[in-house]
Amino acid sequence: MSKSFHSAAYEEFRQILISGRKAKGLTQVQVAKKLHRPQSFVSKYEHGERRLDVVEFLQIAKVLGIDASEVVRNLDE
Repeated sequence: MSKSFHSAAYEEFRQILISGRKAKGLTQVQVAKKLHRPQSFVSKYEHGERRLDVVEFLQIAKVLGIDASEVVRNLDE
């Protein structure tokens, strides 16, 4: 199994989060405030400079109103 940091699936994952934020009409600053994190946290995961763990992903999905299980299911296909 190859490392997945820059894989097509991880790129798709990042794009889902970016699209989800934009669809909600939120800025990176607004998402960061809802997560109680600095804006740089959002910027880094959106630009692929930082990987998310599953707990962080679940928190972000909740803020964005994204169904986390659906995201995982789609990435698995």
